[in-house]
Amino acid sequence: MQNQPSPAAPQRPPWLQLILRWAISSLAIFAAILLVPGIEFSGPGWHIGVVALVFGLLNALLRPLIYLLTCPLVILTLGLFGLVINAVLLGLTSALADQLGISFHIDGFWPAFWGGLVISLVSTLLSILAGDTQVHVVRVRPPQ
Repeated sequence: MQNQPSPAAPQRPPWLQLILRWAISSLAIFAAILLVPGIEFSGPGWHIGVVALVFGLLNALLRPLIYLLTCPLVILTLGLFGLVINAVLLGLTSALADQLGISFHIDGFWPAFWGGLVISLVSTLLSILAGDTQVHVVRVRPPQ
């Protein structure tokens, strides 16, 4: 049987992709608020969207630099140090949200760690469901 190329994901305009990523991040942060004790939020719901925007900007601007500086730790821990980086960025998001007058608080490292994990998992799941990320299943057959 010939390998058939998988159908391409529908092409969305860049502005629509940006809004989709923002909405997914907002929902993922909302899930972390609901699921992780120690992550608290109060205020109007649209403030979660502002928190998602701040978190996205920090991820876009600081994550590459932090990964570059901690590359040996990331390699040594087989990538698990990335969870610590997520926790640090989520804690920084909490501090910046406070500066913006948004009541989004994280009570220490462990809630930030688990919150970062929840946000990563929910974002990945929602991206797959939205068709933003494709999953390819490869079947390996033993040589005959």
